[in-house]
Amino acid sequence: MNRLLLHAATRPLLFVLALLPFAHLLWGAVAQTLGPNPAEALIRGSGDWVLRFLCITLAVTPLRELTGWSALARLRRMMGLYAFFYAAVHFLCYAWLDMGLDAADIARDIAKRPFILVGFLALVLMGPLAATSFNRAIKALGAARWRLLHRAVYAIVLLGLLHFFWMRAAKHDFGEWAVYATIVALLLGWRLRQPLARLFTRPGSPKAG
Repeated sequence: MNRLLLHAATRPLLFVLALLPFAHLLWGAVAQTLGPNPAEALIRGSGDWVLRFLCITLAVTPLRELTGWSALARLRRMMGLYAFFYAAVHFLCYAWLDMGLDAADIARDIAKRPFILVGFLALVLMGPLAATSFNRAIKALGAARWRLLHRAVYAIVLLGLLHFFWMRAAKHDFGEWAVYATIVALLLGWRLRQPLARLFTRPGSPKAG
């Protein structure tokens, strides 16, 4: 599997596959196949893919550790960039189709509606991560500072979940949100298992086994 992941065609193929949801939404808008409310379908569809790509990005480390497929790490930044891409599309659809690109109305709406505010904050936090997702930025920042900056992804995914929760609260429909929340809880829990184990293991205590 590592050999396959390191193949020269893997990254271009993944790049194209990650664009397919965008192509589907764009074609649906042009062909008018998005249902009675195409604006809502575009906003909702692009927003769903933000959470999906965030989950895929966070899944790379647990999957790599469980399977030994170390080459997965070279694909993680691309997945993070696609999360930002779909977040930008999501915001553009809202700003254009809902607000008519009126900056004053958008600013008032962000300030007035908490779920829009947290979604916008998540997008703002994603900006520096996208801007530093290349090797030159790692060298400029230093590996330690770069890793610290990119831990903001944990706050971003939680803000995304809160955004989605408040959006679905108006319809009292939390089924889909619960699926995302469970996935995120498992992915973040995987990262917390070792720090928690160290926290609850007293110095000098005998090791199990």
